[in-house]
Amino acid sequence: MKGDLVRRSTPWLAAVVLAATVGCGAHAAPQVAPTGPPSSKEAHAALQDLQAQLTTVFNAPVMAHAVWGVHVRSLDRGDVLFAQNANKLMMPASNMKILTLAATAEQLGWDYRFPTTLETVGAIADGTLRGDLIVRGGGDPTIGTRDKRNDLAFDEWTAALKAAGISSIDGRIVGDDQAFDDEGIGPGWSWDYLEAGYAAPIGALQYNENTADVLIAPGTAVGDAAVVRISPGAGYTLINRVVTRDPASQEEPRGPITIQRRIDSPVLVISGSIPLRSEEMRRTVAVLNPTLYFAQSLKDALIAHGITVTGDAVDIDDIAPEMTDGGSHDRHVLVTTQSAPLREVGTVLMKVSQNQYAETFLKSIGAARGGLGTTNAGRRAAAEVFTGWGIPADGYVMSDGSGLSRYNYTAPETITTILARMHADARHRDAFVATLPIAGKDGTISTRMRGTPAEGNAVAKTGSIANVRSLSGYVKTRNGETLAFSIIANDFVIPSATVTWIADLAVEILANFRR
Repeated sequence: MKGDLVRRSTPWLAAVVLAATVGCGAHAAPQVAPTGPPSSKEAHAALQDLQAQLTTVFNAPVMAHAVWGVHVRSLDRGDVLFAQNANKLMMPASNMKILTLAATAEQLGWDYRFPTTLETVGAIADGTLRGDLIVRGGGDPTIGTRDKRNDLAFDEWTAALKAAGISSIDGRIVGDDQAFDDEGIGPGWSWDYLEAGYAAPIGALQYNENTADVLIAPGTAVGDAAVVRISPGAGYTLINRVVTRDPASQEEPRGPITIQRRIDSPVLVISGSIPLRSEEMRRTVAVLNPTLYFAQSLKDALIAHGITVTGDAVDIDDIAPEMTDGGSHDRHVLVTTQSAPLREVGTVLMKVSQNQYAETFLKSIGAARGGLGTTNAGRRAAAEVFTGWGIPADGYVMSDGSGLSRYNYTAPETITTILARMHADARHRDAFVATLPIAGKDGTISTRMRGTPAEGNAVAKTGSIANVRSLSGYVKTRNGETLAFSIIANDFVIPSATVTWIADLAVEILANFRR
């Protein structure tokens, strides 16, 4: 894989590889180990050689204008194998999820499940609920099309309604999101990607990871407007500027499909062109109001299951104080559904790098302290955990839970300290390690480090925002020593694939190390 990458890359990357002669050693087959354990002198020489190799890699001229922060420690011997700017605060991108998951597991436990409760208001007569159906959220981020969790939940709720003698609802579907605040967007998120699915807002009620599908189909003739539609409840007005083009033409009269969200109004502008007779295109966007989106999706599902609903889908905030905190209405719990345990939800978080899950975790540990689930409360809860682990307060700046914000900072040594803490604690070790992507096998590093000693060996969380790349996790050396590493690059302007290649090369060198 790396050989192919070198051949496809620019000449200066080839120069880096030639300068970093360690590359040959990293990709070569492991040498036959000498008989018996190495002497202390041999072990010291091996360590010096490792440090020289990594110094060459991380000081390659191609990264002269950028900054590397690196820390590698042995979890078996307790010593530091390599450090470069290890205490320097760096933007970690999605490596912030390591901090978030560690704090959440410590606060809530790996068996924690997120609840969602269905409640009725009003009497039931002749098969009809004479009042509202309320769905009260506890932050579950998993109810959606992933693993068909939406089907399981909606089937369970439909069965509970019918078991209660309800075949129709003469009232509204009310989304109760009062467990969290209404600040759906994280601090420091940029306005120019808020329409993207990876920047979906957070709420106590969440459906389909708070994303909707924009579907784009060609018109019936060249020059016709395309047919554009969006999932119900997403909250947008669509402006369609997509035209149907001749599929035989190489010219795209309006360019590729683009989606832009106006910041002054709930409007999506869809532009571009689509070939005549082509298949329908699907684009994912963040919804505006997760609570309303959930309530509308539930209403549609109930109707599809044969339950009539006369009222609208509404956000409880829009009818307060009528129903906020229950008002004068008596609520009756119909059924409570729980998510999969944190160990499973956390695996999706880390292997997919799901931002919405991370922000939900942070607000959830804030809510667990009592009161409203807010980002600030979550940060305070996380800080208590890290202080208890001996991590200095000036070793990180936690702005959000996902790493999407450019206000986040952490030192590589802070990350390896958390990795070491999770690995040393029998309550956390297996569950935490199982959440991490496996080099060359799955998650966000499924195609990386293949054909090297790191494949199937290194497990690590990636991170990626503009001009930032990070990779932190665990790797075993040739003689089975477990290392924790954190590699963060900031402020680069070269192709990000090159930065990723250098980080992978460093992990491969660690996997090939023996002392």
